[in-house]
Amino acid sequence: MSVITHLEKASNAFANFMWSSPLILLLVGGGLVLVCYSRLRPYRHLGHSLALLRGKYNDPRDPGHVSHAQALSTALSGTLGMGNIAGVAIAISMGGPGAVFWMWVTAIVGVTTKFYTASLAVMYRGHDSLGVLRGGPMYVIREGLGRRWYPLAVLFAVSGMLGTLPLFQANQFIGLMREVVAIPAGWATPARHLGFDLITSSLVAVLVFLVVSGKIERIGKITVRLVPSMVLLYLGMTAVVLAAHWSDIPGVLGLIVNDAFSGDAAAGGALGTVIMIGVRRGAFSNEAGIGTESMAHGAARTREPVREGVVAMTGPIIDTLLVCTCTALMILLTGVWQESTGVEGVAMTADAVSLVFPNSGIYLLLLMVALLSFSTIVTFWFYGAKCLGFLLGAERQHFYTPVYIGLIVLGSVVSLKLVNGLLIGMYAMMAIPTMISTLLLAPRINDAAAQYFRTLKLESPGSSRASESKQSK
Repeated sequence: MSVITHLEKASNAFANFMWSSPLILLLVGGGLVLVCYSRLRPYRHLGHSLALLRGKYNDPRDPGHVSHAQALSTALSGTLGMGNIAGVAIAISMGGPGAVFWMWVTAIVGVTTKFYTASLAVMYRGHDSLGVLRGGPMYVIREGLGRRWYPLAVLFAVSGMLGTLPLFQANQFIGLMREVVAIPAGWATPARHLGFDLITSSLVAVLVFLVVSGKIERIGKITVRLVPSMVLLYLGMTAVVLAAHWSDIPGVLGLIVNDAFSGDAAAGGALGTVIMIGVRRGAFSNEAGIGTESMAHGAARTREPVREGVVAMTGPIIDTLLVCTCTALMILLTGVWQESTGVEGVAMTADAVSLVFPNSGIYLLLLMVALLSFSTIVTFWFYGAKCLGFLLGAERQHFYTPVYIGLIVLGSVVSLKLVNGLLIGMYAMMAIPTMISTLLLAPRINDAAAQYFRTLKLESPGSSRASESKQSK
């Protein structure tokens, strides 16, 4: 057995251990606790998020670095990545169609979880070693819970630095480029494949460097343009697939729900496997309760913590309920999930698109993957750099950039199974400090939310005062 095989097994064993029942209970169970504790308040104010995203309440004098729309776009560019295309395919191939249902459940619960985590990211912003205002779970823990909880902040920062490495994004994007460009061009030998991968990934690395040199302000300006374009492109592709298979849609939706509770079509036929894979991929997709997106929302220009929470809670809706569902429907309606033996990740989604768009489909998907991968890679750089700055000092975080850029090239040639297990495991590690701190500090967000919505006359004083005073006791 080769060293790579041993590493792949170790990596996936680590991911499976981390994503066992205790973490699922913390992530989904904790999210359900927040749903009940909030008395469904986030869902009742989804309309207010649209006003915020239109810039109705923007004030350039407020502290922060980017607007509400730019903060959401930056957070979405981190979640709207290969998890929406390759990750959904992996979930279906490993857990069957029922895994999609549990991704939906994770997203619905995640609306409330993100409301709390993003609100806390602004409420408990802290200054880094250079005096710059920053947000994220590590600052929430340090500023909100105090020094005795500091080990949890360190745990998040270490896990965040490793979990946001660009390996998975680079691996899947370069792999698709190889299939679409190199192989048809006659680069059929392994040596030529390697050469193509290294050249292409090096070009991507250069482009990423040009963007990240402008820091969060430049990332925000780019993602606020890229994200809407990506979503609209993908919705258009999915609409064509739905039109071509419209009569099969009810059957596929029934299959998803039935398999979610029976596990008949799942790998190994185990219901627990279906739930575990669905929740795992859902969390990896929308990052609710993971905490990475809080670093982007913590950079928002606002004095109202709840305001950013209202903006952030739209993330799981766009990311999982919309975009991930598009991928799932394309894979299930075309039937490639049953026919693509041994095909995993983005290749399965590519097979589905090619059946509906035989000539142009693969190039449309390549464009989508290029935009998703690039935007995610630049956002992940921001997350990793901030985590390193928290651990070692902001004055040293510039050392992170050349290492990160180099890993883009390395990621193009490493094993998908090795990369997937490592990153999924790190995401689980991040969820532990994020969810613990969120559950402990949730009462403060409830008090702030009651005051915020009453001030805007979006809630009557009598409707929430009694419940808030009862919760505060």
